[in-house]
Amino acid sequence: MNLRNTEIFCDIVTHGSFSKAAVARQVSQPAISQALQQLEEHLGVDLIDRSQRPIQLTSAGEIYFKRCQKWLRDYQDIEDSVQKNSGRLSGRVRVASIYSVGLLQMSDYVSRFRSEFPEVDLTLGYAQPDDVYSKVLRDEIDLGIVSFPRDGGEVGCIPWQNQEMVLAVGNTNKLADLDSIPIAGLAGQNLVAFSNDLMIRRKTEKLLKKSNVNVNVVHEFDNLETVKRAVEIDLGVAILPLATLRREMEFRTLKAIPFLDCDFVRPLGIVHKRHKHLSRAAEKFVEILLEDLPPDEAISKTAPAFSSAMS
Repeated sequence: MNLRNTEIFCDIVTHGSFSKAAVARQVSQPAISQALQQLEEHLGVDLIDRSQRPIQLTSAGEIYFKRCQKWLRDYQDIEDSVQKNSGRLSGRVRVASIYSVGLLQMSDYVSRFRSEFPEVDLTLGYAQPDDVYSKVLRDEIDLGIVSFPRDGGEVGCIPWQNQEMVLAVGNTNKLADLDSIPIAGLAGQNLVAFSNDLMIRRKTEKLLKKSNVNVNVVHEFDNLETVKRAVEIDLGVAILPLATLRREMEFRTLKAIPFLDCDFVRPLGIVHKRHKHLSRAAEKFVEILLEDLPPDEAISKTAPAFSSAMS
């Protein structure tokens, strides 16, 4: 039996489409179709009813998928044990992050991981928070990175960072000369905000309401980079995580102004499917995420995070 073809079949079922499986595998859609065809010819049965949309498993396909999922997990455990003994690391790690973590920040982690573990196939995608959780639960990804993470039910969480929230302003904004600002200083300001469906927006609104501060929301975006570009051209100010502004501060396109009278932080966490075994490759990626965090951002840096998160 061709192990790769079996893995591709499981990817098709997990993702619910040939095209999404191709993206996840970083191969062409014809290659995905060919792998399934070869597997079906080997077994002598049809596994997927191609006349149905979305795709439907045949009765044989349902049996094969259920049994192969467990078999592939066992196979991964065996590989991990052998590689641990030999000191070699391979396999794949699938990660999805919310957009507001920052493209630059995540690319640094990915580059470092690929440099240290070149035999591991690491894929990183971006999605909205609800989609990240859905992908975790459907086994489409191994790890998800979200803000204000939930930890319960089928979702486990490894705490990662506490990011200080600051006021981001453009260089021509009248507030740019301030070194700090009380939350009341935002009253009447034009605010570039995150979309209503994002938790960071709801937490920001809760803070403003508690402080009896009214602002004018002039633009709403679901993408951190778009928010920053709008602030750079002075369409308004924004309340953003300090960690995501370091490049703009270095090039002096934005200024970060801390709040005087409130402690507003955004927690980030690494979510995974509870009770699912994390491969050694996935654990190594988590270790890299936890290393070298500034003291004011770090929540947990130690290996025991794995055992507590897996329980």
